[in-house]
Amino acid sequence: QVQLVESGGGLVEAGGSLRLSCAASGRSFNTYAIGWFRQGAGKEEFVAAIGRSGVGLHYADSVKGRFTVSRDNAKNTASLQMNSLKPEDTAVYYCAAGRTQLSFDVPNRTSQYDYWGQGTQVTVSS
Repeated sequence: QVQLVESGGGLVEAGGSLRLSCAASGRSFNTYAIGWFRQGAGKEEFVAAIGRSGVGLHYADSVKGRFTVSRDNAKNTASLQMNSLKPEDTAVYYCAAGRTQLSFDVPNRTSQYDYWGQGTQVTVSS
């Protein structure tokens, strides 16, 4: 089993940056792909995912070129660097862990993830 804790959310002006972190406890962090999702204005949305080896990457079109997902398997952590933030990025952000068959698999559906963090609020003011 894996426990996930997000941190790094906050209030930022449009055009600013934030870095979200996802700390994992439990065994075998490197056997899970890590996904980031967000829920804002009643809508749940995939944001980004990274394969368990760090090779595979997948981004939603809405964040491509602005957000960067990474992980450090030695430290059991994953990060989401968010640049050029827009008011429409305002949401609660969640990291999730899911087992995958291939090391570069990058699932983008919530049903493909087994463990979830509690979420961290990101608010972007205009």
